[in-house]
Amino acid sequence: MNILLVGGNGKIMDAMIDKLNKGGHRVYLLTGQREKKISYKRVFERYNFSYDDDNIMHIVESVKPDIVLFMGAYDTNFDWRNGRQESVRFTSALINLLSVCSVMENGRFIYLSSQEVYGGSYGSPVLEEETVSPKNYKAMAIAQGEEICKNYRKMQGICTVSLRFDCIYSIPKRGHKDDNPCFAMCLEALKTGSISANGKHVFSMIYLNDAVEQIYKVMIEKEVKEDCYNVSSMEELNEMQLAEYIKNGMGAGISIIDNTVGDSERLILDGGRFKEELGQKIFVHYDEGVKKVARFMEKNKDYFIKDEDVGGSFIGRIWHNTKIIFGTMVPFIENVVCFFLFFVLNSQTAGSRYFERLDFYLLYVLLFATVHGQQQAIFSGLMAVVGYCFQQMQGGTGFDVLLDYNTYVWMVQLFIIGMVVGYMRDLLYQVRKEKDEELRFVNEKLEGIEDINDSNVRMKHSFESQLVNQKDSLGKIYEITSSLDQYGPEEVLFYAAQVLGTLMDSRDVAIYRVANEDYARLFSATSPQARKLGSSIKYTAMEELYGELKEHRVFINKTMAEELPLMACAVYAEEDMQLILMLWGISWQRMTLAEANRLTIIGTLIQNASLRANHYLETLKEQRYVEDTNVMREEAFTLLVRAFFEARDKGLTECTLLEIKTKNDADYRQAVSVLGKEIRQTDYMGMLAGGRLYILLSNTNKGNAQGVIERFRGSGYDCRWEEEMV
Repeated sequence: MNILLVGGNGKIMDAMIDKLNKGGHRVYLLTGQREKKISYKRVFERYNFSYDDDNIMHIVESVKPDIVLFMGAYDTNFDWRNGRQESVRFTSALINLLSVCSVMENGRFIYLSSQEVYGGSYGSPVLEEETVSPKNYKAMAIAQGEEICKNYRKMQGICTVSLRFDCIYSIPKRGHKDDNPCFAMCLEALKTGSISANGKHVFSMIYLNDAVEQIYKVMIEKEVKEDCYNVSSMEELNEMQLAEYIKNGMGAGISIIDNTVGDSERLILDGGRFKEELGQKIFVHYDEGVKKVARFMEKNKDYFIKDEDVGGSFIGRIWHNTKIIFGTMVPFIENVVCFFLFFVLNSQTAGSRYFERLDFYLLYVLLFATVHGQQQAIFSGLMAVVGYCFQQMQGGTGFDVLLDYNTYVWMVQLFIIGMVVGYMRDLLYQVRKEKDEELRFVNEKLEGIEDINDSNVRMKHSFESQLVNQKDSLGKIYEITSSLDQYGPEEVLFYAAQVLGTLMDSRDVAIYRVANEDYARLFSATSPQARKLGSSIKYTAMEELYGELKEHRVFINKTMAEELPLMACAVYAEEDMQLILMLWGISWQRMTLAEANRLTIIGTLIQNASLRANHYLETLKEQRYVEDTNVMREEAFTLLVRAFFEARDKGLTECTLLEIKTKNDADYRQAVSVLGKEIRQTDYMGMLAGGRLYILLSNTNKGNAQGVIERFRGSGYDCRWEEEMV
């Protein structure tokens, strides 16, 4: 299978890549960011695009994934420290991914959720139907993600599955933090040498390898019945027990502090539905899994704790502070050491005619001003003044040195040169730093421009293709709707549903024929989803829908009400509503004014084809019906039945043909009179096979026709099925 993984770098992502490669699947990765430093050796193709990038549509169309796995609650691209902002990013990212994945015909979208959606305490294991109770922005965003997936499954027909996990724990990466009780307690043990635990806090955890195994089960399952599953080890654990496991794993030196206070808190997911339908086996239990984590963190503790946290000891904190102070003092120590070197050089070369014009103190100040900047230039200047005055006092008194104006001129010269050079060094360093930052920013922009250019090139090619063969143009629409002219008058409305589905790019289209001022009956539909409203509807009771249709406007289901189509329009003959065209299976991004205008144009063209067919049939009414009856003659009825049967075989309608058993001509006319009152306006009576009487029940299968048969028998007339044309 082609698997598209969506999410940032993390342990779950790495484990899924390993598992899928072992299963022989082709793995594609959408990282959700433009960072390209992380390497994935076992990924067939990697796409470094953000979730709101337009190129995601092209990626899905190119990959044609059988499975899309979104890391959701475990996606490392989201920093939940700023919960309000990240919740908006998270929700918009999920909606964009689902909208793009709605083009998949038979694919499956898997969303990873967590137990965080439940913020309360529960006396028994929590079932999937339990109402969520999030307590923070992250939990609310995750819960909203589950609901969004559920709505897309209902409204768009996408096979979405939400997997709600217990706390997932595993051996952490070195230097990385994990968000689970096991890691938190192990870290506390390393920092302080003790673990605080509350025996009233009860929960359950699942090891990473077991979690990945359950995800893989959902991927390879041919059919998944439900839209949400709890994935849980269902092994109850409290903090005191977890602390004991950690203590056993880390060995001696760890103490447990019993902080069992307050009310009981219990949260365990019930994984019974998953276990019953898909099967589940837990391979790593707490005694093994927690011990692995504890031993690893003990062995690699230098990667998880800071120097000041070592064992939580006083000596560790002193050592850390000492290193900080030493790092700060290194330039000053260098300065003092170099001062003594230059002091000696200046003393040894005093009176030499070769070095009489060389000022070693000035060189000393310039050296530190150039290397360390203005701060060290001032310090080295002070040291140079001390050294100079000390040497001058060797041949005289300190009073003579203070009265010598040359001393002050030399000091001013020293400080001016040192501070100017130091300032210039600091300024150049800051400019270089800003230049590097600006260069990094420009490079990122350049990468974005390159990606945008690639997208623009693809769009250009797409527009060129549309100019050559544009499906949305009026000419193309007219060309497709004109294909209805090739069908017989009886067939027009059946194939109008197919034409409407093609032009509106929807697999779920229904056409209802208005029976009277209140009811409309289903005439043709292209899928079971399109038949969801039933064979007969009271359209006037659908106030929101009817209010738009009676004003000759297109109805758009802005509230996404499940009991209404996503879009609909009416076909009129003069001022009388004749047909209602309904659409499902379109994305909410397409529910726009432009699509409404297109539906209006298509409806008008279908109306023209329908009216031409009706006028033709009305003109030939005398030739089609037996005189003074509503019984169709054999030739006309044969064409009608054949049209219905062909449409039934193509899944466009349902119909039932019944033969009415009559004894003689008088009985035949009596049957027409009696049974004509028992059938609907959309049913037909006609003659076939040598003058025998038949009734065609439109949009009626065998199950629904049984009640009609019983009514006929109650009126004294027996009948039988006809599976095919007689």
